[in-house]
Amino acid sequence: MSDSAKPGISKPRFYDGDDYQLDNSIGYLMRQIVGTISTLTEERMAEHGLTDAQWKPLLMIQQGRCKTAAELARVVCSDTGAITRMLDRVEAKGLVQRSRSQEDRRVVNLELTADGCRAAAVVPHVLADVLNSVLIGFSEAEVLALKGMLQRILDNAVQLRESDAAGQG
Repeated sequence: MSDSAKPGISKPRFYDGDDYQLDNSIGYLMRQIVGTISTLTEERMAEHGLTDAQWKPLLMIQQGRCKTAAELARVVCSDTGAITRMLDRVEAKGLVQRSRSQEDRRVVNLELTADGCRAAAVVPHVLADVLNSVLIGFSEAEVLALKGMLQRILDNAVQLRESDAAGQG
């Protein structure tokens, strides 16, 4: 049963399709923010010899978010072919090594090399610097509130996607 079908619960109507203004859309604003932060991050990572496609898997592996190429593909929402090509590049650069699992030869495990560990250690500092720069003028309470609201939007979006997927099954 959808929220609008539940007694006493109505969906908010913050937007109206007849008077929809792109500049007033939180989706558009979030996309603009993500794009701008991505550009700033890419410029700062370039100073350390890392591209956007390279620093992300280094951080994911360093922080234990993924141990295999398949997990990395899921975490970064990419197809396995693109991940394989990207891993070819970071492996050629000496940042990551791949090895077949001893338990299941179909599984490719990922590990940072010593150079990969050094490169990955820089990533959180660059990200923190970029985010702190774009949050200039915000109070700690405002940042905490913003993070909470963004998490609520994400939770709602995930729940909607899951209910839509369940309705199609």
